Amino acid sequence: MAVVNPVLEVDAIRLAFDGVVAVDGVSFTVEPGELFAIIGPNGAGKTSIFNVLSGVYRPQQGSVRFHDQDLIGMRPHRIAALGMARTFQNIELFSHLTVVDNLMLGRHNHMRYGALSAFAWIGRARREELANRSAVEDVIDFLELEQWRRFPVGLLPYGVQKRVELGRALAMEPRLLLLDEPVAGMNVEETEDMARFVLDIREELGVAMVMVEHDMGLVMDLADRVMVMDFGKPIRTGTPREVQEDPDVIRAYLGEQHRTAGGVA
Repeated sequence: MAVVNPVLEVDAIRLAFDGVVAVDGVSFTVEPGELFAIIGPNGAGKTSIFNVLSGVYRPQQGSVRFHDQDLIGMRPHRIAALGMARTFQNIELFSHLTVVDNLMLGRHNHMRYGALSAFAWIGRARREELANRSAVEDVIDFLELEQWRRFPVGLLPYGVQKRVELGRALAMEPRLLLLDEPVAGMNVEETEDMARFVLDIREELGVAMVMVEHDMGLVMDLADRVMVMDFGKPIRTGTPREVQEDPDVIRAYLGEQHRTAGGVA
């Protein structure tokens, strides 16, 4: 039986700023097709981990391997080119551009033609542009964005904007997707829609995901495994049920008042 290597391997990373430790000895793996969630209180180090993975921060210790390639010291655009895409807690879209134009920005790693051929609009430039447009149309269909395709994203409802940001990441055709609080600020209906799309990404596209999220209902329903952080350190990694029933998690993250007969409320 063939051995399947992890998509992502994080080993004992440590990140500090002027003596303040943001991430301390964090290790985990993400398997192909897995949805791995990271939870913890504000300031626990969750977003710092994302910044290490995407090359924004360089840890003082530890290693990060993505499909067997060492990412430490690699620039963010090179990591993106390897197939790692990210969404942000705060929407990072171009509000004056349309949905289609914002999604096309996610295709930049797939564009190989130069300025001259682009200006002349012939040959390779024309072929690649049509291929990239086709890929964007697939994302629009997948995320049900057709009715908003020509709208400037700044005019769209908040939940739709979050969906467009997810679409821009999917337009990169990632092998690993980092979701930074994908349902933050959403109402119940928007949250349910986003949860459905996240499930579709895993089941239909087979893309592995790492998700940081405060919505415990969403995490426990969707995640295959969960790592709980507190003050920069991992205190428990396991299945949602194992995490919910861990006394240290209940004390550190949710507090004793959230204990129920079945674990965590």
